[in-house]
Amino acid sequence: MRARNAVPLGITAVAAAGLVYSVGFETRFFRLRRVTVPVLPAGMRPLRVLQVSDIHMVGGQYKKQRWLRSLAGLRPDFVINTGDNLSDPDGVPEVLDALGPLMEFPGAYVFGSNDYYGPKPRNPARYLLERAQGKHGLNGNPPAVNVIHNPWEELRDGFDTAGWLNLTNTRGTLKIDGMSLELTGLDDPHIKRDRYEEVAGGPSDTADFSMAVVHAPYLRVLDAFTADDYPLTLAGHTHGGQLCIPFYGALVTNCDLDTDRVKGLSTHTAEGRTSYLHVSAGCGTNRYTPVRFACPPEATLLTLTPRP
Repeated sequence: MRARNAVPLGITAVAAAGLVYSVGFETRFFRLRRVTVPVLPAGMRPLRVLQVSDIHMVGGQYKKQRWLRSLAGLRPDFVINTGDNLSDPDGVPEVLDALGPLMEFPGAYVFGSNDYYGPKPRNPARYLLERAQGKHGLNGNPPAVNVIHNPWEELRDGFDTAGWLNLTNTRGTLKIDGMSLELTGLDDPHIKRDRYEEVAGGPSDTADFSMAVVHAPYLRVLDAFTADDYPLTLAGHTHGGQLCIPFYGALVTNCDLDTDRVKGLSTHTAEGRTSYLHVSAGCGTNRYTPVRFACPPEATLLTLTPRP
């Protein structure tokens, strides 16, 4: 009888230990990913880009706030924020405080669905079911009802006051050391707010370098950016899969991107052209699912170098 009970008790103990680790440790094990991307024109000096994403700020997350503030010590040339800053309607002041040192640098941002709407409790198993059914966000599900509206206008005003470019379905230009950097952004495709027709046409001839920015890396958006010959797209949204299997990887991406490209640097091909894609695993989680496993929270320092 003892031997028969030992196996389920052992499994329960391992599961409990994994839960404690994923909630109490890994969600606070912040790390910096460093990536080199050869996308610049010949002769252009390297550029260091800090990407922060999916902060999902909730009140009292002091370690996350301190870590975000410490990233200013990297002295990037510019900062890109790929959205989902909030997971609490009262979190705007803490987001702006945590990003305050980074807003001393040139930067730009797009919003994600969680900047606009507060999260609701959700069974994590639904992500697996929706992936099997080909449903992702409002692209395959009924529109959300009775949702909490986050004060995204306050967040926007804070970023704008700091001089960061709002890339909501528009283009913007940063001037760095005499170089003209064109940034083309979209609103969140996860909730069908993207309007590519408003930014279509590809990089401007007057820019020294152009790149694309979006929150959720849906294939229709990646296809459009790549076909228009943008050499690099930055995105977030996926949380890197959030709950991953060691030595296997992610089970879901929460969009129609394949799991092989759920985080980090990869490439995307459309209409005979190939571009780079970087997806950040982000540094937060939905307040109702505050767990990560085999997928620590992160920010990324991308060094853009000339093409070989």
